[in-house]
Amino acid sequence: MSQRSKVKITVVKTLSTEDVFGKELPEGADPKMDPLCPVHSVGQEFVVPENGSMPQGFCTWAWHDIYPEITTLRLGGNFPWIAGEGLIYSSCSDGLRPVIFKIERTGS
Repeated sequence: MSQRSKVKITVVKTLSTEDVFGKELPEGADPKMDPLCPVHSVGQEFVVPENGSMPQGFCTWAWHDIYPEITTLRLGGNFPWIAGEGLIYSSCSDGLRPVIFKIERTGS
């Protein structure tokens, strides 16, 4: 079995609905919803456990979105459009208030 690397996830930016759409909410958006992600905030750090499972307190939807990048880094892969090895920036797919993550390989 190949060596698995450790991966750290850092929240680097959260965008509000206003950041994405301006002052007017898009059709169908609930005006009572939180304008920012209610789960993640800038500066949070998570370490992916050795078994590759979702870290405690991490958003399930965001995990689903960034899991392919996490797996690539855990298995030693890289992304050719990123200058540097073991690093990628990715985001959740919440189109109203997305969160941007820095995902990095931190060792074996």
